[in-house]
Amino acid sequence: MKRRSLPVAAALAAPAALLTACVGGDGKSSDDDTVVGTDQGTETPKKPMKRTTVPADKPDGVDVSLPKDMDLVFDWDKPKDQNEAVAMDNAANFFRAIHLAVNKRTTKGAAVASYATGSGLKYAQTQSEAWVRGGWTATGTLRHCDVTTRSVENGTSVEVAICADSRKFYGKEVRTGKILTTDPSIDDFDCFKIIMVRRPKAERLWQASKVFVETKAAKCR
Repeated sequence: MKRRSLPVAAALAAPAALLTACVGGDGKSSDDDTVVGTDQGTETPKKPMKRTTVPADKPDGVDVSLPKDMDLVFDWDKPKDQNEAVAMDNAANFFRAIHLAVNKRTTKGAAVASYATGSGLKYAQTQSEAWVRGGWTATGTLRHCDVTTRSVENGTSVEVAICADSRKFYGKEVRTGKILTTDPSIDDFDCFKIIMVRRPKAERLWQASKVFVETKAAKCR
């Protein structure tokens, strides 16, 4: 089973994809959700310009490389704005950091602390804790696409909106190695809005401060 909200996921069999609960909001997301920074002179979300693949970067010296059987794909374009481009890359590392914590069976990994802060950090720790307690890890390919970015006028935060496709990403029991496969459905599609803020004294390190999730996101199909 997969793509359930966190309380259900913790009580039932392992969901295959992470990040299905929301911290920092009411657990819901829609096109008119208000998030930190959006009332401070934001611009219209920009359509990306240049095709790129996002490496497992480590601007703070923290490695977020994942095991070979856990593949996070970021199939998106890089925006022209430098702050938005760096925030977007670090949003990818935020996803990697949570999956790495699950793989290493910890909720307090250095990578999570590097790429998350505030409600974003609590969100990451809550997600990884549910998986560790459930005795699950993950395997397969989780694809991220259709990204847009939006900056606050003074450059203090960037909203990154991302679609996630988990049709080929599954839960796996750590003890038995059993892969919990599922049939593809609308449950496999989520839309994330992540508020990235610049880490003090670290020009190229932005952290996830808030996370909003729309599950069963038909617009991401």
